[in-house]
Amino acid sequence: MQIHLSEISSCDGKCVQHSIDFEMDTITFQSGSFPILHKNPIELTITNTGNKVLEIEGTGEITVGIPCDRCLEEVSVSIPLDFKRKLDMKLTDEDRIHDLDEKSYLTGMDLDVDRLVYLEVLMSWPLKVLCKEDCKGLCSQCGKNLNFGPCDCAEEPKDPRMAAISDIFSKFKEV
Repeated sequence: MQIHLSEISSCDGKCVQHSIDFEMDTITFQSGSFPILHKNPIELTITNTGNKVLEIEGTGEITVGIPCDRCLEEVSVSIPLDFKRKLDMKLTDEDRIHDLDEKSYLTGMDLDVDRLVYLEVLMSWPLKVLCKEDCKGLCSQCGKNLNFGPCDCAEEPKDPRMAAISDIFSKFKEV
């Protein structure tokens, strides 16, 4: 959704509130494409703080389906959104590029809310996702999900170079 900011930026002290539905159905970036399972409306407040400087505050929450890092089962991950941005509307697009200001959600006087929320989701993206703390993952030979039980694969032969380390770990198991 686009919000035109010229009316807000021309009146010092003006405050506008919007409740906006996030229109994207998937989050796509280098790691892949992830479905959005649930999305709450984004509550957006835009305030002109004077001298054509706008302050944007937003809150909301989306739930994304992300594969477990060990077993690849889809996990519903809630990503809360709570952000605050300042926009200097006196700057031109060229000035923003020159100042290395990466506000790709602002073009001229138009604010792209979906792009702003997308960037906030990326900054809040979890580093590791597990379906449960003790997820056993997948068998490295057959690919069976070990959370549902052991597989019938033979145990891999141990590397003889790792025998000393293996002995240390086996001693700790006995205690």
